[in-house]
Amino acid sequence: MLQEFKKFAVKGNMVDMAVGIVIGAAFAGIVSSLVDDVIMPPIGLLLGGVDFSELFLVLKSGATAGPYATVDAARDAGAVTWNLGLFINALVKFVIISFALFVVVKGVNRLRKKEEAAPAAPPPPSRDQVLLEEIRDLLKAR
Repeated sequence: MLQEFKKFAVKGNMVDMAVGIVIGAAFAGIVSSLVDDVIMPPIGLLLGGVDFSELFLVLKSGATAGPYATVDAARDAGAVTWNLGLFINALVKFVIISFALFVVVKGVNRLRKKEEAAPAAPPPPSRDQVLLEEIRDLLKAR
């Protein structure tokens, strides 16, 4: 079983997948920062100073009564909250990552089509084939 796992882990596909996961995790961090720090603050400002990361509804008050200034304060008080702003942020992140993956897959598919479209040149005839063709031509000439 150990040998089988070793064979699986050393395959090129496994290494490619590991590299893809690491790059994907880094890309997710970049997209999170882009959404949280670059995209959503101006949108919140345009909508009257809304901080989407703190946009929530209290479904049930906690041990200490609200209103709660932040999601963390509501959570600390034991309140049940509906975190709409965090959901909106996650939705924007999903759309950005989905679009980026779409562009990558489309590019890879275009490269594959180019490889498939260019037919490989047929190999030169073997020595046996050349001799047989010469014999055929001699027999036709008689």
